[in-house]
Amino acid sequence: MSLFFHKSKHYWEDRQKRCKPRIIHLFFRALMATALIIKTCLLSAPRLHHHHHRYPLLFSTTSPKPPKSQSLKSIKMESGNEITEEAKENVNQKKKKIFVAGATGSTGKRIVEQLLAKGFEVKAGVRDLDKAKTALSEHNPSLQIVTADVTEGSDKLVQAIGDDSEAVICATGFRPGWNLFAPWKVDNLGTVNLVEACRKLGVKRFILISSILVNGAAMGQILNPAYIFLNIFGLTLVAKLQAENYIRKSGINYTIVRPGGLRNEPPSGNLVMEPEDTLYDGTISRDLVAEVAVEALGLPESSYKVVEIVSRADAPKRTYEDLFGSIKQK
Repeated sequence: MSLFFHKSKHYWEDRQKRCKPRIIHLFFRALMATALIIKTCLLSAPRLHHHHHRYPLLFSTTSPKPPKSQSLKSIKMESGNEITEEAKENVNQKKKKIFVAGATGSTGKRIVEQLLAKGFEVKAGVRDLDKAKTALSEHNPSLQIVTADVTEGSDKLVQAIGDDSEAVICATGFRPGWNLFAPWKVDNLGTVNLVEACRKLGVKRFILISSILVNGAAMGQILNPAYIFLNIFGLTLVAKLQAENYIRKSGINYTIVRPGGLRNEPPSGNLVMEPEDTLYDGTISRDLVAEVAVEALGLPESSYKVVEIVSRADAPKRTYEDLFGSIKQK
């Protein structure tokens, strides 16, 4: 037995002497290859072509993303080397999402669909996950569905919005019922909670879907049937106006969109956009309201403005830059 261990000892000592030079040789080869890769990346990185993003206002603080039509695998450096897996991961980490509150509502759902169609990533805030699974395309890789009840306070909304959301679009609205406090909880306090969550997270872009006639009393429209009807159930328009005033004092870059009577039919006629406290009648398709909200994300002309919108058959066709640019900031 002692002879066996003696021979084994010599055998392993001999193996170590043979393998040691080879291990050292492989180590230095790996070290040289790593150094070459790093050198190549450093020399080639500044030559990467930058693509201008379609929404410079929204994503001006982040690195530009490649167009959707171009695969990451096809992006090559001028030296001929493909971008490494680590670089791909970095690009994915820089992608930003738009958080939509009230994403399963009649207007919110359309906003989500249009954002996805334009290449945005969307985080849909919903109260009912089961409803969201039927109302939204949960299998879309660019869509993330999260639980978010605006009436439960800003801290829970901070968790829902997360640090990967670049902007928030609020399309919430109370469900008609006998609870006269519902409009105040949703349309006022709920919106305030969203604004506070944005301030805590550093989200600097906020778009609110409100309504015309919110300031009807000051407009001399206190006897307008629409103003009376919308305020019967818990002073809905008054609640919305209080939320608007809070947003305007928050310091956040806001766009408040006040649509006329909402229609579920496809858009007809052209968009009419007027300053606040101007329109007291008229209707508009929810699809067009969603389009206005999405377009506002990328236009500097829409910053810090309240706009009222309807559609009319005799209205001229105008660009969104022209429409938003014609509204004076107050």
